[in-house]
Amino acid sequence: MTEPGAWMTKSPKPGRIAAYLGLAVLGFVVGTAGSLVQAAWFPVGLLLALLGAAGLFYGGMRATGTQLGAVAPAAGWIVAVLLLSAGRPEGDGLFAGGVGEIVFLLGGMVVVVICATMARLSQPGGRTGRLGT
Repeated sequence: MTEPGAWMTKSPKPGRIAAYLGLAVLGFVVGTAGSLVQAAWFPVGLLLALLGAAGLFYGGMRATGTQLGAVAPAAGWIVAVLLLSAGRPEGDGLFAGGVGEIVFLLGGMVVVVICATMARLSQPGGRTGRLGT
């Protein structure tokens, strides 16, 4: 059996790194699509965009078994959303600046915090992680 902090001293596996990078790219794609959908079909588009982001964040956590699985796609999502909300020097921007955009930005951040701080997944072997059990 390994010690609880032993994973910090090992080098990361290439497959796990590729999975997290893939989740970050997928987060970028979902953030871009959500930015377009939430403005086009308000308010149903906003709900659809937030549900898509929540599904990706939760699915990433379940697929990898770690909280980093929720944070990696969130990093890609936030990069996409911030880049699209910044606008261009000519004054053009994707976001119009209404309430829907603010709800999309803050709602997505709340969703990733919820997914990343959910109860830890059960570990193989049936140990609960509680002392004395």
